[in-house]
Amino acid sequence: MSEPPGTAVSTAEPPVRADTPSPPLTAQRVQPLRRPGRWIVTAAVLVLVAQILHGLVTNPFYQWDRFRYWFLRPAVLDGLVVTLEVAALSAVLGLLGGILLAVTRLSGSPVLRAASWTYTWLFRSVPLIVVLIFLYNFSALYKTLSLGVPFGPAFVTFDESRLATDMTIAVLGLSLNEAAYASEVVRGGILSVDQGQHEAAAALGLPKGYQFRRIVFPQALRSITPNYVNQLIGLIKSTSLVFYVSLLDLFGSVQSMGNTYPGDIVPLLVVATVWYLILTSAVSVAQFYVERYYARGATRTLPPTPLQKARASLAGLRDRLRREAAV
Repeated sequence: MSEPPGTAVSTAEPPVRADTPSPPLTAQRVQPLRRPGRWIVTAAVLVLVAQILHGLVTNPFYQWDRFRYWFLRPAVLDGLVVTLEVAALSAVLGLLGGILLAVTRLSGSPVLRAASWTYTWLFRSVPLIVVLIFLYNFSALYKTLSLGVPFGPAFVTFDESRLATDMTIAVLGLSLNEAAYASEVVRGGILSVDQGQHEAAAALGLPKGYQFRRIVFPQALRSITPNYVNQLIGLIKSTSLVFYVSLLDLFGSVQSMGNTYPGDIVPLLVVATVWYLILTSAVSVAQFYVERYYARGATRTLPPTPLQKARASLAGLRDRLRREAAV
């Protein structure tokens, strides 16, 4: 029997009664996405690392017994102390010189800008070994140094041969070279500060020096710190060149003993390599904590320390073991 015209036919299902029981929920285990490529690359890297370690341990060419003998010898430790002294003094003086050059580079005086740019261009272009050798032979060019009126009388005179000790030459050469690179690092950090900070400080009527010390420079340190620490690592390795100005640093001591004991040259070089690795690793650890300190206020959460990462990993492992035991 057909429906009368204008009558709608309902095809909706009857409503479900409230007392109808729902199907029971079952726990479903989430399977992680399979990544066979990652496992293959990981296995290849582990095999390669194992082969390298096996070669280092079993190759008699490295003479690990002689390495243990030389590692803590007084001559090596004395050279290590010289390396630390030269690196520390050069890092401080280089950073101070870099700040001065960066400020003059950004100043309104065209003479100061030109002088800063010329200094940076010159010392970034000349190899460090050339600078050190030139300073080492500086007394042959200038017997004495004086302060006074140009083309007129001298008020103060210095005997260059007495002032230019081996340590002084090494620190001066490294500091002059480091200041050129540090100036670009500092200048980039200053330019990274938002221009609104400069305008707000100027609107408050703060002196230029106060603006730089308390507002601009602390914010610029977030950008300066990681870049300058990389420079510091390079500076530590560059101290090996002071051997050419008769200063026995770590590399110079190893080189000198290698000439005395030719059969131990390889273990001595390994000793120097390990000490340089220790020094650069210590600087990298310090870099992490300095960056973490200056990241306060710039990030929502601070990056976890290695100890915090280890605790989180152990806690995650315990939770995973509990879940597997419960299943």
